[in-house]
Amino acid sequence: MRIADKMAYDQVITNVGKNRRQMADLQNQAATQKRVTKPSDDPLAASRVLGERVDLVGKKQFTKSLNYAKSFLEFTDQSLSELSEVFMRAKELALSQSNDASANEESRRVVATEIEQLFSQMVQIGNRKMGDRFIFGGYKTTSSPFTHQGDYRGDDGELLIHVDKDSFLSMNLPGSRVFMGEGFGGDGISMPTKDQPRTIEDFLAGQVNQTVDQLSVDPENPESAPPMEGKPELGGPEVRGPASLENPEGNELDPMTPENLSEVQKSAHTTVNLFNVMKDLEISLRANDKEGVQESLNELDKALSQVVLARSQVGSRSMVIENYSQTLEKSKVDNQIAISELEDADVFQTVSDINKTESTLQATLQTSGKLVEKSLLDFLR
Repeated sequence: MRIADKMAYDQVITNVGKNRRQMADLQNQAATQKRVTKPSDDPLAASRVLGERVDLVGKKQFTKSLNYAKSFLEFTDQSLSELSEVFMRAKELALSQSNDASANEESRRVVATEIEQLFSQMVQIGNRKMGDRFIFGGYKTTSSPFTHQGDYRGDDGELLIHVDKDSFLSMNLPGSRVFMGEGFGGDGISMPTKDQPRTIEDFLAGQVNQTVDQLSVDPENPESAPPMEGKPELGGPEVRGPASLENPEGNELDPMTPENLSEVQKSAHTTVNLFNVMKDLEISLRANDKEGVQESLNELDKALSQVVLARSQVGSRSMVIENYSQTLEKSKVDNQIAISELEDADVFQTVSDINKTESTLQATLQTSGKLVEKSLLDFLR
């Protein structure tokens, strides 16, 4: 095969260009310390790096949501702490005015004035806001949830935040639960949370189901009501209720019969309206009613327990947020490690390759000079 001069020139240009491209790529890796700077460098690694970065950005947003929810819950806990101090002060005053030995009509009238101030402080705590959101208003976070008389104008909605993929957490306690005692379990301890709608479709479906349930109950025919839980013969699952319940005559009653079920619920219900408790105490003090003041002590204990239970739920949610935060931080580190392993260049290997490629380029240039013969221009001098 005859090797023409043009073929030799083309071969020299191709080899020199290839070596220069390799040198340029290695110099770019050394400057950026990245092995993959464009998809063509490694298509598979580039796609995986893109997925890891998308996941990392999502986790950073989860972290922002968790930090905001943590601040919201800490502010709620601080408000509940002040509320518990209000009731401890009210109980202290009630104890001092519960007998005639240490109190009289005049002293009770003076203490009633302080109880009135404590009532106003309760309203102020109920209308606390963080930023532009009222913390005890449920979904209604733009208007004050409590009036000056202690009437609740909010709802029982709970603000859910996205803490992880398909995981949500409520960051607030509605005022109806904390101050009105709604939402507590029958034992006064458990505080079940309703399933909150996460999308517009869930919200509309919930409204439709609620309307259907209301329409399915015929006032003239109570048997048309939905099955009751806890009574097999009424259509609900069998659960264990209180062992016994005594009637006024002293006989034991079956707690799961329909006629006695309301008595069981009444005896187990321990929640109170905090504003009513404080107002009743004030009225008893102004009326110089010693027995009313003594009876209010039990209600104050219930109110204080109710606030403590609310604080315990806030604390448990804060602990959950802290655990999620730690998990997210570790997961973000894992994402960073995966991205680094896929796209970062080995500095020592890169420097070694640069030296090797530079030597190859110099050798290519030297041998190319010998392969290329002198042209006609070399003789035209």
